[in-house]
Amino acid sequence: MDEEMLTLARAAMERAHAPYSGFQVGAVVRGGNGRLYAGCNVENAAYPEGCCSEAAAISAMVLDGERRITEVAVMGRGDALVTPCGGCRQRIREFADDATPIHICGPEGLRRTVTLGELLPLSFGPDHLRRQDEG
Repeated sequence: MDEEMLTLARAAMERAHAPYSGFQVGAVVRGGNGRLYAGCNVENAAYPEGCCSEAAAISAMVLDGERRITEVAVMGRGDALVTPCGGCRQRIREFADDATPIHICGPEGLRRTVTLGELLPLSFGPDHLRRQDEG
């Protein structure tokens, strides 16, 4: 993980809209094209209709035409590690594989790096849905 990725995650976390929980999260995904896409969580009064930071970052990547994630950074405050929720782990899996690094960060920087396979073992992904005649 480079400093630019960390800086973007921190800026995204600071911009999060979390008036109900006060729990701001920022995420950055690196696309296969090398570009970085940031997202923040956006809460909604009609809970749970908000959006996770990882989902926002992935949406920005897809909007840009990219379909491959090579690296993810997630940043949140507090003593505990802030990892992607179950739904976001599956969202990441749509565009990544088991070896994709997930950098878990706090405002001070990198806390730990794990793989998507460690966060979502024995996952179900797009490869399970490929038709037999597609090879």
